[in-house]
Amino acid sequence: MQLYFDNAATSFPKPDVVLDAVVSYQQSCGASPGRGAYPTATDATEILDQCRDLLCKLVNAPSEKHCIFTLNCTDALNLAIYGIAKHFVALNKPVHIVTSSMDHNSVLRPLHDLELFGVTHTIVSADSETGLVDPLRIKSAITPNTRLVAIAHGSNVTGTVQDIESIGSYCENIPFLVDAAQTMGHTHIDVQTMNIDLLAFPGHKGLLGPLGTGGLIIKPGIEELVDPIRTGGTGSESEYPVQPITLPDKYESGSHNMTGIAGLVASLRWILNRGVTSFHETQTILCDQFINEIKKIDGVQIVGPPTTNHRCSVFSLSFDDDPYEIAKLLEEVSGICVRAGLHCAPLAHETMGTDTLGGTVRVSFGPFHTSNDIDLLVRAISNATERVLS
Repeated sequence: MQLYFDNAATSFPKPDVVLDAVVSYQQSCGASPGRGAYPTATDATEILDQCRDLLCKLVNAPSEKHCIFTLNCTDALNLAIYGIAKHFVALNKPVHIVTSSMDHNSVLRPLHDLELFGVTHTIVSADSETGLVDPLRIKSAITPNTRLVAIAHGSNVTGTVQDIESIGSYCENIPFLVDAAQTMGHTHIDVQTMNIDLLAFPGHKGLLGPLGTGGLIIKPGIEELVDPIRTGGTGSESEYPVQPITLPDKYESGSHNMTGIAGLVASLRWILNRGVTSFHETQTILCDQFINEIKKIDGVQIVGPPTTNHRCSVFSLSFDDDPYEIAKLLEEVSGICVRAGLHCAPLAHETMGTDTLGGTVRVSFGPFHTSNDIDLLVRAISNATERVLS
């Protein structure tokens, strides 16, 4: 028997309704929205609109047309980062972007790539014990040329949850991009009260939808600063050789992943019916159980927040051995599926001092885990450390 603890990579299992929706779409619809006026094309458009509406309800976003579908969260982050940089570079204005050392390569690599075009950036360091970024340090990093602040809401390494509302309040008129890869669906998000201008999210992690889904929710008005980075067919204004400026078509070239979006509609309804608050409370209980039990085991320590404060259900574990060997041992002996390494966030590991160790073993919980599952996980970790220490 295998126990899956890699929900930070993608959620598994999915609710049954998601699988049913995927099959139903392929069997009874199969059309592409905006590409025809026949009934199934109209049905596909309705599914697309439903998904935008549900996503906006989940995070209190004011405008469905400002909910843009992308290939995944990385694609959404690229749209925001490159789109804003492209806009200001085209105006011959200097571009400076602020991020943190806890951010993912989905932010860091675009920023390094943009150096070729004269775009500069500042990486604000985080606390080496908790991974928390001081909002005042973000404020201090902002210059007159800062065009974007990009921060991960929850760390995919330590589970550290940043004070997004405070950071956003210091951004003032500078667009604030939040990477919600590890929090959307797990943690309450309100883009209006939390001062979020651009919210990037995956559909396949906390939202429990299929792989290949994601999006970018844009505060109305910010789209004037975000140029499209992909152009092509939109099913609208086909008589013109240029990209439409109306939303969402401005950013949605090509056919949508409607099979995935149909599944995402089902998962969003499933989540909204149960409530994100309920999920968060359950996850907090499991996190507290895990933290308390791990503290009793010699040879392993939790990297990051030592309590359930300022964290989501993503944990990095540091052992007195190669993390890859520990992960292999957990799977081979106990059927525990986890991820070892640097997790596409090298600066986060550098911040926490685990980069020289080859990274950490990451475990991450999902909505179907139980207290008994945590007991089995802790027992497996204990057995693994005993083998290493013996």
